Amino acid sequence: MKKLSGRMTALIVVVAIVFIGIIWGVRTNNRMITAEEGVSAAWAQVENVYQRRMDLIPNLVSTVKGAADFEKGTLEAVIDARAKATSVQVDANTLSEANIAAFQKAQDGLSSALSRLMVTVERYPELKATDNFRDLQVQLEGTENRITTERNKFNEVVKSYNTMIRKFPNSMIANMGGFEKKGYFTAKEGAENAPEVNFEF
Repeated sequence: MKKLSGRMTALIVVVAIVFIGIIWGVRTNNRMITAEEGVSAAWAQVENVYQRRMDLIPNLVSTVKGAADFEKGTLEAVIDARAKATSVQVDANTLSEANIAAFQKAQDGLSSALSRLMVTVERYPELKATDNFRDLQVQLEGTENRITTERNKFNEVVKSYNTMIRKFPNSMIANMGGFEKKGYFTAKEGAENAPEVNFEF
């Protein structure tokens, strides 16, 4: 009788351990899913602010085109950079370091072209004085600031997610569930500041 009772106790302990392990695994998996969805949502916000900038550019180009003798090459550089930036799309499920670096490179090219455009505008006081240009400039400046903010938020969410899936014993569930490390935006030297688009009038 004591032997049977001892076996029964051991069986109950084993079943309890297995049950607790399953509950822990399910909860950990669900937390990882929530964290991964947070990364996707943060990425959607990043794309949203970049799209806002893309949407402002045609109006900016049209406004600048109206200036007499404005440098055609400068406008073409902005248009080409916008086309390249829109051609690089990254799905939230494939946020690897390489994919984000390609996206960032295309966006940095557009930022450089916009900066050159704004410097060139300095030679056109009549253009700088128009309400339409000033409004676009303010919107563009605000968008650049939002881009910086959303990229920082994205990196924070990714850091939290990557830490969660790499820590032991979470890493076991991450490996079984196919949770993969996500990439970060990396700052090039001087990129911590939004491109300067503010001018004195």
